[in-house]
Amino acid sequence: MKTPTPVHPVDEILPLRQLASFGLQHVLVMYAGAVAVPLILGSALGLSAAQVVMLINANLLTSGIATMIQCLGFWKFGARLPMIQGCSFIALAPMIMIGKQYGLTTVFGAVIAAGAATIALAPVFSRLLRFFPPVVIGSLITIIGISLMPAAAIWLGGGNPRAADFGSMPNLLLGAATIAITLFIYARFRGFVGNLAVLLGLVAGTAIATAFGLTDFAHVGNAAWFEVSPPFAFGMPQFGVAPTLVMILAMLVIMAETTGNCLAIGQIVGKPSSQETLGNAFRADGLSTMLGGIFNSFPYNAFTQNTGLIALSSVKSRYVVAAAGAIMVLMGLFPKLGALIASVPRPVLGGCAIVMFGMTTVAGIQELSRVKFDGTRNAIIVAVSVSVGVLPMSFPVLFEHAGGTLKLVLESGIFLGGITAILLNVLLNGSAAQADTEAPLLPAQAEEPTQS
Repeated sequence: MKTPTPVHPVDEILPLRQLASFGLQHVLVMYAGAVAVPLILGSALGLSAAQVVMLINANLLTSGIATMIQCLGFWKFGARLPMIQGCSFIALAPMIMIGKQYGLTTVFGAVIAAGAATIALAPVFSRLLRFFPPVVIGSLITIIGISLMPAAAIWLGGGNPRAADFGSMPNLLLGAATIAITLFIYARFRGFVGNLAVLLGLVAGTAIATAFGLTDFAHVGNAAWFEVSPPFAFGMPQFGVAPTLVMILAMLVIMAETTGNCLAIGQIVGKPSSQETLGNAFRADGLSTMLGGIFNSFPYNAFTQNTGLIALSSVKSRYVVAAAGAIMVLMGLFPKLGALIASVPRPVLGGCAIVMFGMTTVAGIQELSRVKFDGTRNAIIVAVSVSVGVLPMSFPVLFEHAGGTLKLVLESGIFLGGITAILLNVLLNGSAAQADTEAPLLPAQAEEPTQS
């Protein structure tokens, strides 16, 4: 009798109940970031409340489709890794600049054109994988984890640094209680319940907030039951040379971040990304971005905050994240569902984020533990690249005098730190870059079975 081939945890299809619950956990983690781009853009361009709601619904719908493309894949599109997709903050500043000068239809035109350019550039960009040995990958993942901490701090304080109650004791205590509950569940329970520590922490934190009157469900009643965002709702897209070039530059930065996210998730789930994987991920980003421009949304890339959730829960199945994509599609079609999920208080999100983002940093440290430091120049590579990568996060006004496209690059700590690590590795290690590492993980370590 032929022995069945073991299924890699990434390709494992879990029971429907687990797909739904683990998928919902991913959606709750990324929801606040997912709606931030349309909210900020709509406010900057002076759009009406109804138009902003349309952008949010379109964003959720397209985010769900983009996530399913990236996770499930077809032909040469999709990394087939558990990568949840959302609107990229990198493209926010260029879109505001284009929108103020040319109008929203030109924003969508530039997004569509930049998405097509990303698909065309995918084979070229994917060949850069040889410049990402463990010393670069480890530095990059560590930078990603550290760079996420300001978002956790903002959520923990209440979500709006300008609000009068930001950082108030009720917000901090609510966040602390959420951390304690999440850690208790994670440490006390194993299997299905333990893997749901973040979701249960979010539910418990929301329940505590409701009991003390710190949650507002009013907007759930005001939301529509069903609504579809039609393509080109703001008019036919307009294409301009300058806006398109600016957006393509933003997509190049997004592709660099996708490289980091793809490599990070590949290491965490025990399925290292190949050149083909990166090319497929870039094509999926490009296709999703084109769909975004058509359906009144924006450029897409992997949301880094969900990487920590994968590391924390040990649930590595790409079908779980595809289920999260399906939930986002439903949220885009049924605004009441989206409004209900949006009711999770920001301090509760912040409490869980501290745990998850810290796990992303740990994943970077684990990758760096494979790197040989004695008798090599790897220590200075890590020291300088991580330091440079956290500069935009630690003191954002440092680059405020940089203009236009230069500012776009300098404000991305992940891009800045990644480029620094790559250049230093080439200059200091050269052809010895791949050799200065310890032995790789054994297959048994890399392919730890998913708990269920």
